[in-house]
Amino acid sequence: MHDPEKIRNIAIIAHIDHGKTTLLDSLLKQSKIFRDNEKIPERVMDSYDQEKERGITIFAKHTCVYYGDYKINIIDTPGHADFSGEVERVLGMVNSVLLLIDAQEGPMPQTRFVLSAALKMGLRPIVVLNKIDRPHAAPDRVLNEAFDLFLELGANDEQLDFSYIYASGFNGFAIAKLGDEPKNLDPLFELIIKAAPPPPGNLTLPFLAQAATISYDDYVGRQACGRILEGKIAKGDTVVRIDRNGNHSNHKIIKIEGHLGLKKVEINEAGAGDIVTLSGIPEVEIGDTLSDPSNIVQLPPITLAEPTVSVEFLINTSPFVGKDGKHVTMNKLRERLMKEKRANISLKIEEIAGRDDAIRVCGRGELHLAVLIEAMRRENFEMAISKPKVITKEIGGIIQEPIERVHVEVPEEFSGTIIEDLSKRKGEMQSLSTSEHGLTTMQFLVPTRGLMGYRNEFLTRTSGLGVLTSIFDCFAPWKGDIVGRTRGVLISNSPGKATGYGLFALQERGSLFVTAGDEVYEGMVVGEHSRDNDLIVNPTRAKQLTNVRAAGSDENIILTPPRRFTLEQAIDYIADDELVEVTPNFIRLRKVYLNENDRKRHGR
Repeated sequence: MHDPEKIRNIAIIAHIDHGKTTLLDSLLKQSKIFRDNEKIPERVMDSYDQEKERGITIFAKHTCVYYGDYKINIIDTPGHADFSGEVERVLGMVNSVLLLIDAQEGPMPQTRFVLSAALKMGLRPIVVLNKIDRPHAAPDRVLNEAFDLFLELGANDEQLDFSYIYASGFNGFAIAKLGDEPKNLDPLFELIIKAAPPPPGNLTLPFLAQAATISYDDYVGRQACGRILEGKIAKGDTVVRIDRNGNHSNHKIIKIEGHLGLKKVEINEAGAGDIVTLSGIPEVEIGDTLSDPSNIVQLPPITLAEPTVSVEFLINTSPFVGKDGKHVTMNKLRERLMKEKRANISLKIEEIAGRDDAIRVCGRGELHLAVLIEAMRRENFEMAISKPKVITKEIGGIIQEPIERVHVEVPEEFSGTIIEDLSKRKGEMQSLSTSEHGLTTMQFLVPTRGLMGYRNEFLTRTSGLGVLTSIFDCFAPWKGDIVGRTRGVLISNSPGKATGYGLFALQERGSLFVTAGDEVYEGMVVGEHSRDNDLIVNPTRAKQLTNVRAAGSDENIILTPPRRFTLEQAIDYIADDELVEVTPNFIRLRKVYLNENDRKRHGR
């Protein structure tokens, strides 16, 4: 057991793609926790399969390294705004944060969010100006921008006097001053020990901790993870769990685990300042207090920002139901979502009154929800997903909707187009600047509704050269009607296999989502119409054969490759009367006919 004075607990926070996980790779390698002959994968902390595929961190993860006789607990946090619930939880476990900022891009929207949360909790961030070896890096400018951001977010005098260091996570070095010889990351380790305060807490006081994250083990059930605030705990000790309603229950600790590098290691006892995982409390929830029976104390519950977007999970009722997936019933869907609800506090999962064919799931954005849907389809679930809706609330009799702070970077020639697009979607420009490299940076406040369905269009409008990131900013009065998708869709009127002949005739009507040989059914969306109305089409039409055929009279059929959607793109794309059908191997869009008038309007 370590003396709290020799422990440092830090979290690494940054905007997406500023190099957190890469820097952590280098810290782990240089702390000598791996064997010399051990094969170490890239972005070693991204252990969840979707994290490796998407190239982003989704779940906060713990590791621990030793530097001299100091124990440094490090938590890697997600950089994407949709997973900010993970960041809010873990900041309570640490005493300092490494704020990573790209030395070329400077502070970005997610930097603002995580820094604001850290400052409110009284933490003193250590600023790491990363990627200083990149061309066009401007660490001095970025350092000034970071100071301005601290000032803007209301940092106190102590926080404004922050420590900073220059680094390259990819090349594994840190330097205290520009011009120093880059060797290794020792200067960063030394700065952490000097600038990060040791955790408060006294080993002689009664045990006290709070569950900040929850994990699940098939053998021991639910596990609570958090920092020990006071005292010590040993295997076999009894603790009192106090839930958010003040209910007490006694539990015996059957297992204590700490971290060493990437591995969880079982330990017999732990003390104040340690971040540990405790087993033996089967009903533990995030925010529950774990206290010594001789001195019961209840800590304030952990509060998280509310979700801003909701979708409905429905049973798949398409003609292809059960052909691809194994779990297709509402009972299976409900059981899986309720299991998610127990472990994932940043998602809100609720039954819909008067409906037994759907469950509402609320989250921070389309990507947040898409990660859950993707996990379920990999577990052989089939389901249908409705169009996302924003979650509104009434404040003082006025309907308020979520507003996002949007950061846009585009080549200068596209800036006028983007300003016009976002203005139509009720966006308000906050700032605009153009660099000497012809790159225009803009900040907008845009209703969440206005961004739905726009990200795909944005990439088209900027020829794939633009960057658009956003983060929830506030609730503001309802902004009125916002233009939605401007084009209709092509809807199949018959089941069967799409034919090259049938699709060739449809190409001039719009862009296609299917190719020859794909199975289609009546009501399935097979493409986007080039006009604003929906069109009923027959993609299965075959060429009529005759008994007279002249040599060379058949045209060569050349089909444009179909447009394939990712899960987020599909959820983003659909209109109110459409659903995304999700199965283990397919993502299809389909029309939902709500009533007889709809049928007539679509010419059926």
